[in-house]
Amino acid sequence: MAATQKDPVLVVLQLTGGNDYLNTVIPYNNGLYKDNRRAVGIPESQIIALDKDYAIPNYMAPLQKIWDEGKLAVMHGVGYLDSPRSHFRSMDIWHTCEAEKVGTEGWLGRVAREIDPKKENVVTTVSFGPSLFRALAVPGVPVACVAGPLERYGFLPNIQEPTQRQEILQRFSRMYQPIAGSGVMEYMGTTGLDSLKGADILKVAPQKYSSTVEYPNTTIGNKLKGIAQVHLAGLGSRIFYCDHGSFDTHAGQNPLHGSLWTAVTEALDAFMTDLRQHDQADNVTVLMFSEFGRRVRDNGSGTDHGAAGVTFVLGDKVKGGHYGEYPSLKAEHLVQGDLSPSMDFRSIYSTILDKWMHMNPAPIVNGTYEQPAFLN
Repeated sequence: MAATQKDPVLVVLQLTGGNDYLNTVIPYNNGLYKDNRRAVGIPESQIIALDKDYAIPNYMAPLQKIWDEGKLAVMHGVGYLDSPRSHFRSMDIWHTCEAEKVGTEGWLGRVAREIDPKKENVVTTVSFGPSLFRALAVPGVPVACVAGPLERYGFLPNIQEPTQRQEILQRFSRMYQPIAGSGVMEYMGTTGLDSLKGADILKVAPQKYSSTVEYPNTTIGNKLKGIAQVHLAGLGSRIFYCDHGSFDTHAGQNPLHGSLWTAVTEALDAFMTDLRQHDQADNVTVLMFSEFGRRVRDNGSGTDHGAAGVTFVLGDKVKGGHYGEYPSLKAEHLVQGDLSPSMDFRSIYSTILDKWMHMNPAPIVNGTYEQPAFLN
């Protein structure tokens, strides 16, 4: 089903590696922050106060503008019970909404299946990254995966001679013909054919794109520019996914954390400016998450894997502010040295699904969760 340009669109930006919550939204008046962050703490001369309690580092300055506009929601203490502190398992839980067992379907794959059950649009979901994110993976649900710049996306882009290119694409098509009775081969065949179709559709996006906005020449800048190009082309895409990292700052956290967030926030600023200049920002909501936070006490050079983290939601329809409680930094309230989660990540998904995507969240997130009211 081809969507109109004003249907609700979700952009997910995954902060891969475990972003440091304490150095992202800083409780700058809390003495325990300074006590625990003797090596990597952000000094007050390098912070931007959001209010009397919390601040962001100055390298995240573009977010202050969105905060001041009332379009940035900060979700505190996000996670789930009994965090395994494993990148792979934790990300898997976020991607499938299955904390007790290994999930088989990605939550956004389920969303795409509900949006387009007959697979009428193979670019309903577009992913920018080197591989298919588990959140998007559901058998039979097409995902267009763009590994590099959109201008070079597609099959055999260097072969321009029409007859030769058509002959090779026909070979691919025959190779990918689904084999009945073989689950794996059928999945691969269907995926291959959908990819061929998706490549042909998406190649028009850069040709239709015109903008005065200059994106930073960074990995995440190029990904968000690609998302803008597809969104502005009006191809009916409803779900976009990309990542940036790694935020796994065990050592040398300063200045690595700063360079990572500088890239993310500058790219986001360009992205939102681009959409607004084209009058296409009002139907886009951006979700930023990481698989877990970091340990409260630094290790002398960086921070180790933790539990509760921070999640951001931003966009023109977002009701900005703080949601949930910042977990206590007191030693007796920590869980194995980590902040204790106070908001289940599936609560955030549930609000987005209900209030933004207009669908029942329960079968997608595997349960009913309280919905923080961050969407108008």
